[in-house]
Amino acid sequence: MNVAIIGIGLIGGSLAITLKENGFAGRIIGVDTSESNLDKAIRRRLIDEAAPLEEAVASASLVVVATPVDVMLELLPRVLDQVGQQVVIDVGSAKMRLIQTVKEHPRRGRYVATHPMAGTEYSGPEAAIPNLFDRKCTVLIDVEDSDADALELVERMYTSIPMRLVYLDSMLHDVHTAYVSHISHISSFALALTVLAKEQDESRIFELASGGFDSTVRLAKSSPDMWVPIFRQNRDNVLDVLDEHINQLARFRSLLIKQDFDAFYRLIQEANQIRRILS
Repeated sequence: MNVAIIGIGLIGGSLAITLKENGFAGRIIGVDTSESNLDKAIRRRLIDEAAPLEEAVASASLVVVATPVDVMLELLPRVLDQVGQQVVIDVGSAKMRLIQTVKEHPRRGRYVATHPMAGTEYSGPEAAIPNLFDRKCTVLIDVEDSDADALELVERMYTSIPMRLVYLDSMLHDVHTAYVSHISHISSFALALTVLAKEQDESRIFELASGGFDSTVRLAKSSPDMWVPIFRQNRDNVLDVLDEHINQLARFRSLLIKQDFDAFYRLIQEANQIRRILS
């Protein structure tokens, strides 16, 4: 099976590696607006060939849209305009606006909205790695609007990796990702800015940073080209969770001011309940 991947970055490139290694894909055709990205992808053997969008779609059975989510708003309808029996997926982190964009498209059934919940703080084809998706979760969204054979192919692709499948509607997807993914990035960006504003000696940050600090600010290395579009499209849900996050920070601040460390202790105990969910 030929697979066209539009956007050869971390997610698109890592998916290319996986689908080649597990035998799901025969040839991988890469599409990208950056000639440099395509050159790197070919040198790293992430893709077998590069092609213009129209040629890649025509040559593929499966088309993966792996661009920033704002680009998808214009790109996904263009791709659907060109498909016959090909199956099209996206791998974006915000869904409601994108799905609404193609809701009335005559080839809507050939599209399956997906969100593989995996990634790193790095970007570009040089960031692509094997096994990024192994045993992670992928969300399939509004599947009732996809053709049965298209959905079956996409389910087969993700289980071949292997990944766990979760099914949600687009509204719930965007709410839940705001809580488990998008707020984590905002918190990491904010913490990095806090440290950079208060600690003027950069060498001290490097010398004293422990594993805890590094893991907390790891996401602050993420690309604004990817994350600003996500925040733009999922703005309302992110604002809702951000308000709650600010309220929780204010509780800790108030208890510190009052020196009420018994209540502080209880708050940390409450927070420890996350272990039960994540274990």
